[in-house]
Amino acid sequence: MLTGELRSKIDNVWNAFWAGGIANPLEVIEQITYLLFMRGLDEAHTREENKANRLRKPIERRIFPTGKDKIGKNGGIAYEEMRWSRLKNRDPATMFEIVSEHVFPFLRSMAEADTAHATHMKGARFTIPTPALLAKVVDLLAEIPMEDRDTKGDLYEYMLSKIATAGQNGQFRTPRHIIALMVEMMAPGPKDMICDPACGTCGFLVAAGEYLRENHPKLFQEKESRDHFHEEMFHGFDFDGTMLRIGSMNMTLHGVDNPDIRYKDSLAQEHAGDSDRYSLVLANPPFAGSLDYETTAKDLLAVVKTRKTELLFMALFLKLLKPGGRAAVIVPDGVLFGSSTAHKEIRRMLVEDHRLDGIVKLPSGVFRPYAGVSTAIVLFTKTNSGGTDQVWFYDCQADGFSLDDKRTALLPSEKIGPRVKLGDQEQTKNNLPDVAARWKERNRAELKRPRTAQSFCVPKSEIAETGYDLSINRYKEVVHEATEHPPPKKLIAELKALEQEIADGLEELEGML
Repeated sequence: MLTGELRSKIDNVWNAFWAGGIANPLEVIEQITYLLFMRGLDEAHTREENKANRLRKPIERRIFPTGKDKIGKNGGIAYEEMRWSRLKNRDPATMFEIVSEHVFPFLRSMAEADTAHATHMKGARFTIPTPALLAKVVDLLAEIPMEDRDTKGDLYEYMLSKIATAGQNGQFRTPRHIIALMVEMMAPGPKDMICDPACGTCGFLVAAGEYLRENHPKLFQEKESRDHFHEEMFHGFDFDGTMLRIGSMNMTLHGVDNPDIRYKDSLAQEHAGDSDRYSLVLANPPFAGSLDYETTAKDLLAVVKTRKTELLFMALFLKLLKPGGRAAVIVPDGVLFGSSTAHKEIRRMLVEDHRLDGIVKLPSGVFRPYAGVSTAIVLFTKTNSGGTDQVWFYDCQADGFSLDDKRTALLPSEKIGPRVKLGDQEQTKNNLPDVAARWKERNRAELKRPRTAQSFCVPKSEIAETGYDLSINRYKEVVHEATEHPPPKKLIAELKALEQEIADGLEELEGML
């Protein structure tokens, strides 16, 4: 988590942009991201140089070529002069000229080298208006430590929290601790092919990569598994160019060399090249209401005939997964109990045609202040042959933050998330570790839990009898405390005594008048 000092430094960067005339928060984060990426490229090149010196071999992966860029007078400038470590020591006017006239053309030309951010950098624009603002921002960013990937992730999360327009655009962020819970439950493995068809800034893919680094460090020891991690494992689609640029750079700065982050309107374009391809889907897609049939991919309508985006995304997840592939996706509550034919059909497919593993009802304030919609995590495995036996339900009531628009932390930062140890009192404020722990026991101890508990299992037959209703309240039992009442005769006697007392009081009052 970010320290107060680091937050203050980022705030200073943000305020410098606003004072310099850039008020669009999305443009601010885009320009900051470009500068951070320039710094990241320099650091990556330095690591390659150190490695080459240590092994006494030529540099394997040269980011900044030798020679000049041949732009402008005198045959251009040396690529070495474009490195962050050189630029930050330049005077403002020279720095501004190099960045605007040489660095950004270089970044755009890197697309030809088939780098991770290639396609998205073609549209990169340098919009910082003055040398003074650029110099100030570079000085402030130079003070921010970027040595470890955790800091970079927290930095992005904090910057994204400042995009106030995100909720209005349907691009509200998935909180990182909720992402961490879903990744923890899915437990990605070294051979997985992971996809987020509405990737935004690639939060799910980044978290999956960090999980693998922590839990499968040996995958980097062999070339085959290492290449798979960098080039074949991570796939993200989006149709917002800015988000794609930020997302691809986010992945690169988190140590994934060449992820597949590409432009695609997941609900409108056909999925011939992506069908039955992925072993794990992690997603929280935008749910923007309805689409016209004319703009909807025909292969999705073949799965479920509907205009509802939330149901079309469920059809998409099933389309993308290969048999045996699993998914953890966030859906609005309406998917769980909607009464339309399409709602019922998608739930029937999950239960009867595939294996529905679990439903985690999330607290209704998880996405505040961006949205107040009630949501749930749906966890399932694509089988094409059924397999649902018992469906595990969990009623998550607390995620470590207040459920109002302020979303105030209820616990210290080190006690928020799914991989922390909590006392009984603390657990009432953060259910996520309990969700992760009980998920692992869903086929054992959880089968014996009563319906009055926070988590329990429901047999497939019972779910089918309810018309495939998947709302937890349909199956949860509430214990009502028995209240003892005195017998009626005693109550009548007390009532008569009270009436007599009132009558005597009235007689006494009349005698006094």
